[in-house]
Amino acid sequence: MIDAHHHLWDPSRREYPWMTGAPLDPIRRPYTVDDLRVVINAAGMRATVLVQTVSSAEETSEFLATAVAEPLIAGVVGWVDLAAPDIADRLASLRSQGPLVGIRHQVETEPDEDWLLRPEIMAGLSTVASAGLAYDLLVRPAQLPAATEVALRLPELRLVLDHAAKPPIASGGWEPWASGVAALARRENVVCKVSGLVTEADWSGWEVGHLRRYVDHVLESFGPDRLLFGSDWPVCELAASYNLVLDAAVALTSGLSDAERLAVFDHNAQAVYRLA
Repeated sequence: MIDAHHHLWDPSRREYPWMTGAPLDPIRRPYTVDDLRVVINAAGMRATVLVQTVSSAEETSEFLATAVAEPLIAGVVGWVDLAAPDIADRLASLRSQGPLVGIRHQVETEPDEDWLLRPEIMAGLSTVASAGLAYDLLVRPAQLPAATEVALRLPELRLVLDHAAKPPIASGGWEPWASGVAALARRENVVCKVSGLVTEADWSGWEVGHLRRYVDHVLESFGPDRLLFGSDWPVCELAASYNLVLDAAVALTSGLSDAERLAVFDHNAQAVYRLA
């Protein structure tokens, strides 16, 4: 299996603007590659994709160096300033440092719901596509229409929807999330990660059944050939251990064939990120 979405961080060395407030105290500590190795080996994963946590090219360089030194990390989804006029050179520099497989920006924190459609951002996304990299979409449901427009305008760009666009599981909400996901899924250059769902549910009281309606919807919308498993570790530890997240994903895909599950838990990540 391949874990297509996890993080590493160290709050003693860098600020994480999203890591504020008492509820996040349990994960406000360093998570190192040694910690990763423990949970990954226990779960039987053969490889992982390490994903950015802040808007920092320095962090991306550090992650690439970590991936070079750690065989389990097959690829890094890093960060670059999409509006930079020299973005092509910046991407080339990062690629020379290690296995850069994708780019991500925390669009969910942008107050402009159409941030992705700004001309300078679209130009940057086009350059990401030209570099042969994927782009991870970290968006809220209200930003799904802009993401869908990006997929339409840039069919050559491989787009990866993180955390299924964060459905409102805890409140039991459905729209506009469901319609937005279905519309995005109609673009064939988009895949979706089954990740980060336990922290969209009630952290202390979630059950697998609470996630099923939402996972069934992305399965129906994208199909098993365009879904990827991601743990979202260590963020997931706010609500569940690594193994509990994996067990939930296995249970929620139990209706798939062996070949379909192999796609979700391994082959699709390898294909979309072009992992070695």
